[in-house]
Amino acid sequence: MSVTLVPSLPSLPTVPSAPSAPLDVLGVPGEINLDYAASAPCARAAADAVAELLPWYASVHRGAGALSRRCTLAYEQARQTIGDFFGARADDHVIFTRNTTDALNLLARAVPAGTTVVTNASEHHANLLPWPRGSVRLPVPSDPDGAVRDLAAALTELRRGSSPALPVLVAVTGASNVTGERWPVAELARVAHRHGARIVLDAAQLAPHAPVDLLALDVDYLAVSGHKLYAPFGAGVLIGRADWLDAAPPYLAGGGATSHVGPATHDVTWATGPARHEGGTPNLLGAVALAAVCKALDEADQGTLAAHEQALLTRLRTGLAALPHVVELRTFGPDAPRVGIVSFVVAGWDSTEVATRLAAEHHIGVRDGLFCAHPLARRLLGEAAARTGRRDLPPTALRASIGLGSTAAQVDRLLAALAELG
Repeated sequence: MSVTLVPSLPSLPTVPSAPSAPLDVLGVPGEINLDYAASAPCARAAADAVAELLPWYASVHRGAGALSRRCTLAYEQARQTIGDFFGARADDHVIFTRNTTDALNLLARAVPAGTTVVTNASEHHANLLPWPRGSVRLPVPSDPDGAVRDLAAALTELRRGSSPALPVLVAVTGASNVTGERWPVAELARVAHRHGARIVLDAAQLAPHAPVDLLALDVDYLAVSGHKLYAPFGAGVLIGRADWLDAAPPYLAGGGATSHVGPATHDVTWATGPARHEGGTPNLLGAVALAAVCKALDEADQGTLAAHEQALLTRLRTGLAALPHVVELRTFGPDAPRVGIVSFVVAGWDSTEVATRLAAEHHIGVRDGLFCAHPLARRLLGEAAARTGRRDLPPTALRASIGLGSTAAQVDRLLAALAELG
């Protein structure tokens, strides 16, 4: 009987446990969840906040009863908590949405006519597909400095070739959902503003791993998903400057989005502020859950949390590099800053088959496919084949992602399972 040796791994630094129980995450004993980048597990803080409010659950806004008044207060307090957590400016709107995709689609509906949106081929589909025709898609850069140079060149050319009065919006990610690599958001924001453009940050993958401060980064808009941020109750947010949002038609026409409706068909005065784009009964529980996680993270030692994750990430990447049949995907260099997301392929193995075997034989959940970032994932798969000279790499990839509650033992179980495929 042959014995598969698991590669020697560096010992993890001693990292104290999270300082408070609210950031414990729920899970199923025996099941190893390494698919946080798709949907993170529920934090205890989110579950407790929802459980506490459920007996009081009632309508939000316009209700005179005690239950409705409490729910309205909880909803608006959640808006304030989330805005404060992400560094919203005093005059910014904090609009509740379903998720990051919904938030970016809302903004796409609100950009003024004639706006040119500049994005990058490395983006998630949520930051590629909603933008109007005529948008500019930049090629995938080889390093963060290249991303800044490419944007500066594109904006210079745009301003030369069009009226300086026409608005421009730059749409960037904070961290890649394919590779986990962090993007130079503050530098990109400086370039955008130097050319009179606005910038929106897709923080879906960055916010669960690192502090995101809209004011410090100097971005104009920010989009986030609750289900990535340990609050899986169907809420997200769009935070940002009010003028475009107040001038745009409501994202959802309906109750709550109006200040006056007259007898004629189109005799409508739309509300200003977040209500303009929150028509219908809002997702109270999602808002409260997301605010509870934001509060718990704000009160936690985020430096300790980040150090723990980075130690696990180093362990995972070092272990994958030691397996000769595993190739990691990357856009930038191997030492570029990144969050707890790693995509890779197993030579000679179909990625879906590997994911299925990991689940069935080892109770390990990872993601397989192209991760709703098809242009980037296909490019990186081709780059991996060219870099290694291998012709037996599959056409799709695997992704392991970690966060709160992830452990060294879970990482080692994945590495051992992958070693068996060699």
